[in-house]
Amino acid sequence: MIHSLFLINCSGDIFLEKHWKSVVSQSVCDYFFEAQEKAADVENVPPVISTPHHYLISIYRDKLFFVSVIQTEVPPLFVIEFLHRVADTFQDYFGECSEAAIKDNVVIVYELLEEMLDNGFPLATESNILKELIKPPTILRSVVNSITGSSNVGDTLPTGQLSNIPWRRAGVKYTNNEAYFDVIEEIDAIIDKSGSTVFAEIQGVIDACIKLSGMPDLSLSFMNPRLLDDVSFHPCIRFKRWESERVLSFIPPDGNFRLISYRVSSQNLVAIPVYVKHNISFKENSSCGRFDITIGPKQNMGKTIEGITVTVHMPKVVLNMNLTATQGSYTFDPVTKVLTWDVGKITPQKLPSLKGLVNLQSGAPKPEENPSLNIQFKIQQLAISGLKVNRLDMYGEKYKPFKGVKYITKAGKFQHRTTVGGYTQQRKGRQAFTLGPPCLLVLTLACGRHENPRAVARLCCHVIAVAK
Repeated sequence: MIHSLFLINCSGDIFLEKHWKSVVSQSVCDYFFEAQEKAADVENVPPVISTPHHYLISIYRDKLFFVSVIQTEVPPLFVIEFLHRVADTFQDYFGECSEAAIKDNVVIVYELLEEMLDNGFPLATESNILKELIKPPTILRSVVNSITGSSNVGDTLPTGQLSNIPWRRAGVKYTNNEAYFDVIEEIDAIIDKSGSTVFAEIQGVIDACIKLSGMPDLSLSFMNPRLLDDVSFHPCIRFKRWESERVLSFIPPDGNFRLISYRVSSQNLVAIPVYVKHNISFKENSSCGRFDITIGPKQNMGKTIEGITVTVHMPKVVLNMNLTATQGSYTFDPVTKVLTWDVGKITPQKLPSLKGLVNLQSGAPKPEENPSLNIQFKIQQLAISGLKVNRLDMYGEKYKPFKGVKYITKAGKFQHRTTVGGYTQQRKGRQAFTLGPPCLLVLTLACGRHENPRAVARLCCHVIAVAK
């Protein structure tokens, strides 16, 4: 299935390659580099690229591209999931999935890839099984291996690999038995110029850190599980129990793992935790403009919003910006035209603002559209969807473990628009509303057919954005 794997950094350098069948030339990655150049952002590179003789399926993790080469048609999501498993394994083994960590442990990396794939087909992808096959790197083990010439590969087959619970190794013992769960939610939202929500959706995950002795059987229940849509489960979850009772019943892997990922759709009311007041204007036939934004908390349930960063891609005609920040600091790159305002945390008593003048190229036309604001933030001890863990029960073992739950809300793709989505044209007694990219729609209304055609066009703009 998977013929070859290439690891590429952000500079476009191939620093590691692995072939399971015949060697594939690095020139096959030229098709990937072409797609990367066309993409506006690294996250927008197409995950599946068709070439004359191969398919390139890739993911982007921790500033690295994992590019697999496929010769026959396969389900792309199957390959994408495997690539994520590879990145997760590197993270678990080395503490980080970075170019430096992979280069420092290149022998173990090749040993892991050899065990995870057999002739191109996934074989062992559970971290607990792999750790029995290939010991994680330590300073002492590295010194011993260099002296004795031995390797990290185990001599015996892991007991869990042949059981019906392959994700958990046998004989686990801990002095302190603990079970921690992190509920992490990201808000993807589009806010229009007036502050109304055009689109809002919550993507969430529950990460677990389980350090329990023996073979515990856990049941995790929620106070409001009906909020969850499109739930993706770890293989340890008993799906029938979830379908009937909305309870997560499982024998957990040992250590860190992702229990579930889920989505809270826009059909549910999504609370927007921040608001922005803005006044960005450019004068006609003038070499200057005005920039004024203020950010404040909204529907944050009394929690502090921290780690706020506002990124603005200014028009190309902007030369520089002379701004004053009441809180935090800002930088403007005159080459990329990107303004970054590092705000920090905000309180309702004193709202941070950034205001000043924008210098434009002399004689350049006025920018057609105002820039959009991309906002990042984090809120500790809050799940914005309202999801709450009710209780955790354990069966099969007699000890009482320590249990803990942590909630985190942060921004995903959170965009606040500062311009109107369309413009109006008059032509032969008809009112035409052209909604600019990415809507690609022209709505034509006869003036006498509706009392307020502008309101209709505005509504259509909202509908298209939501559908998108």
